[in-house]
Amino acid sequence: MASENGKIFAIGDIHGSFHKLRDLLDRLPYTPGRDRLVFLGDYLDRGPDSAKVLDLLCELKERDANLVTLLGNHEYVLLEYYRSGDPILLPYLRGMGLDATLDSYGPDRNVNLQTLSFLPKEHLDFLLALVPYWESPHYIFVHAGLEPNIPLAANDLTTLCEVRDTFLALDHDFGKKVIFGHTPFELPFVTANKIGIDTGAMYDNLLTAIQLPDEIFFHA
Repeated sequence: MASENGKIFAIGDIHGSFHKLRDLLDRLPYTPGRDRLVFLGDYLDRGPDSAKVLDLLCELKERDANLVTLLGNHEYVLLEYYRSGDPILLPYLRGMGLDATLDSYGPDRNVNLQTLSFLPKEHLDFLLALVPYWESPHYIFVHAGLEPNIPLAANDLTTLCEVRDTFLALDHDFGKKVIFGHTPFELPFVTANKIGIDTGAMYDNLLTAIQLPDEIFFHA
C-alpha cells in the first residue's frame, strides 16, 4: 500500500509514445511503495509503439501493485467492439489510429479484431482490468471528465472516457480537484478545480506528468 505521506504522479495520454514514456518515467522522483503512479488512459493508437507501451505498463504493474491504470476512450471503443462485435464501431476504430497499434505488433500477427487475437494474453488482461476513474482523499482522476451535480459513480463510461467541451467549460467544484487527460493542450490546462495533462505526445509535443500535491510538472 502506498504511504499516506507519498506523492501521486499522474501521467497523461501516451498513444504509443514508448520512448517518451520511458524517458518521462526516468525523470520522475518516484519510489514504489511510497508513491503512487496513476495513468490516465489512451495507451494505444496513433503513435508507433503501442505494443511496447503495454509491455512496459505490464512490467510496472507486476512490480507495483499500487499502480492505477484508467480506461481511455481508445481502449473503451476497442473493448466495446470486442464485447459487442458492433460493426458501426469499426470506422471509429480506424479513425482513432488503430492501424498504428496493429502495426506495432508486427507483420506476422493474426488480426481478428472481434477476438483481439493480435494481443498477447497479458496485454488483453491489462486492458480488461482498466478502471473508469480513481479517487484519492484530495483528487479525482479520470480520462476525459465528469458530469456536475451527480455522484462520481453515477457517471457513465461515455462521459468518463469521451466528454470534452462541456466539461472544460464548467466552473464547477467537484469537491476534489479533477486530474484528467483526453483533450490535448500545448501546455497543461490548470484551473482552480481541474488540471488537464494531455499535452499531445502523439502530435510531436510533450508527454506530461504531474506530481501531487505539489503540482510540479515533468515532461518528455
